Amino acid sequence: MSGLSAQQAADYRRDGFLSPLQALSADQADAYRAKLELFEHELGGRVTSGDVDEKFRYRLHTLHPWAHELATLPGVLDVIEDLIGPDILIYMTTMFIKEPGTEAITSWHQDATYFGLRPYEHVSAWIALSPATMESGCMQFVPQSHDLGQLDHRAHVDRKILNGASQELLGDLDHSSAVAAPLSPGEFSLHHTLTVHHSPANQSDDRRIGFAVSYIPTRCRHLGETRRAPAMLVRGEDRFGHFDLEPAPANGPDFDVHADSYARYRANYNEQVALVSEYGEA
Repeated sequence: MSGLSAQQAADYRRDGFLSPLQALSADQADAYRAKLELFEHELGGRVTSGDVDEKFRYRLHTLHPWAHELATLPGVLDVIEDLIGPDILIYMTTMFIKEPGTEAITSWHQDATYFGLRPYEHVSAWIALSPATMESGCMQFVPQSHDLGQLDHRAHVDRKILNGASQELLGDLDHSSAVAAPLSPGEFSLHHTLTVHHSPANQSDDRRIGFAVSYIPTRCRHLGETRRAPAMLVRGEDRFGHFDLEPAPANGPDFDVHADSYARYRANYNEQVALVSEYGEA
């Protein structure tokens, strides 16, 4: 892959999302899925089942070399560079998994609400490791909703919501123009941090597995005051020093490093949830 065409970049900037793009072959996606499921076997439970610590859904790029590799695929970074420039940080990675026949959803929301990042230049790549179809609950995006700015949300709405704060959008935003973004294993979508999106329940007979990577330019800041936020430099250089830079897990998993990384992220996230809930947009 050599980045985006001029038309693709224009489509992303107009609509706030772009899909589908190719990250991996189907066989490569299956291999990463196998690594994830081996990790789940070692943990003794699926990462979204409630049987294991929730931290193992998050920031796996700081724990496992295979997850770091998946988050830093050169072809995906080429695409991200076309959108935010050559100096790229990973702020977050999340496994979004819906088991077959469960009620898990993501309600209508904007990613930016509780991340606490400014300016609003965060781009999410959502890499499919299993089929993300209409039946299995693929994402749906409201075109041009990123132009509306930060909208009001309510946190802790329903435990079946997969987002970290179980949040949903308040108000009567018209969703009728929403565009579904089905993905085959190895494909990925992009969306802007302010783009309104959701995904319904998985009614298929297979897991719907997506690996979401939050990329930001090094010029972004975090608003939090609880702790300095961690991030990982994956391309270019950091001339700003707004984040504590994390090392890649080159020598296999280090559970202490991952636990600290997750705890620092979660403290800042929880701070933003509390601030936005009390005062509105920060």
